[in-house]
Amino acid sequence: MQVRTGNAVVGPRLEVGADGKLRLSWMERLDEGATLKFVTLADGGWGATEDVVTDARMFVNWADLSSVNALPDGTLVASWLRYSAPQTYSYDVMLAYSGDGGSTWTEPVAAHDDGTPTEHGFVSISGTDDGAALLWLDGRDTGNPPSRNVLDSSMTLRAARISPDGVRSGEQLVDDSVCDCCQTDVAVAAAGPIAVYRNRTGDEIRDIYVTRFENGRWQAGTALHEDRWKISACPVNGPAIAADGEFVAVAWFTAANQRPLVQLKFSTDGGRTFGPPLEVAAGENKGRVGVGLVGEDLVAVSWVENGPDDSDLVMLRLVTRDGRPGPAVTIGSSKLLRMFPQLASTRDALVAAWTDADGDGTRLVVRRVAVGP
Repeated sequence: MQVRTGNAVVGPRLEVGADGKLRLSWMERLDEGATLKFVTLADGGWGATEDVVTDARMFVNWADLSSVNALPDGTLVASWLRYSAPQTYSYDVMLAYSGDGGSTWTEPVAAHDDGTPTEHGFVSISGTDDGAALLWLDGRDTGNPPSRNVLDSSMTLRAARISPDGVRSGEQLVDDSVCDCCQTDVAVAAAGPIAVYRNRTGDEIRDIYVTRFENGRWQAGTALHEDRWKISACPVNGPAIAADGEFVAVAWFTAANQRPLVQLKFSTDGGRTFGPPLEVAAGENKGRVGVGLVGEDLVAVSWVENGPDDSDLVMLRLVTRDGRPGPAVTIGSSKLLRMFPQLASTRDALVAAWTDADGDGTRLVVRRVAVGP
């Protein structure tokens, strides 16, 4: 199905909340700022569209996405970006909560309090007993004087917990050097949240790292796989993660050795260790991966490939949990080359979403992907 939402749609995002429901959010540009909207998939159909906030200072970006999700107690939490200064990449991560299903929202609060006019974004959220646990890319050190050591002014990965009444706790520096604009992602495994992100070393190796939340803190990140991708600029290509009990799946993109590749790894012990990488897509692809768990045996991975007539193809492959891949299939296309498809699954649905050109504007495409015979 296709959901038409006007001529200024940007950044769809799919999230499965602690209540098991799937929510689709997106931004709609205005003359100044934008409105964050969302719908909920329930009983086989989409509910009414709800507005979260209209913010004249909302930063709208095709790859750094807003979100709406449900916490364990049913409270909804929304995140978006707000300009903090006139510079293009000076913005903060903002949060608001709703205790009535999205009809009303609290006054927004910032995820951080450093007060620097720098980039903060690419946030991932999981639920706690007292609010939302956040991981985000934090640029407070990027304003430091230039030096020969990139680590002196690197983007960092930081975390905090924020309660619905705006109380911030558990602030933590998780990694002192990460890729500037690659998405983070988080899933909740049996032992708690596990997150993935793209690290950055002093010699510009930008591979995917994993961190788990244990004993009240995020642990030091470790390499998911040593691709050894050396690149002196951010590829805007973050990883994706999904979890079911002790089973964890992570998909990611690399172009190490000039070979574009989408890969997949599984863990059967809650993300403590991972098996060997599985090759999902090779050749001329753009990555921008998504991952979802289908039933008790299948893992779905999505990515983007070059298509005909200046279009991009949205691709999908199913892989069994014991590593047997199915065929790659095309589930859609887009004339918008700056779009980041979303993939998410519930117990009875696998859903993909992306933006496409619609005359002089854009439209939101939402597709329920058939799985099985």
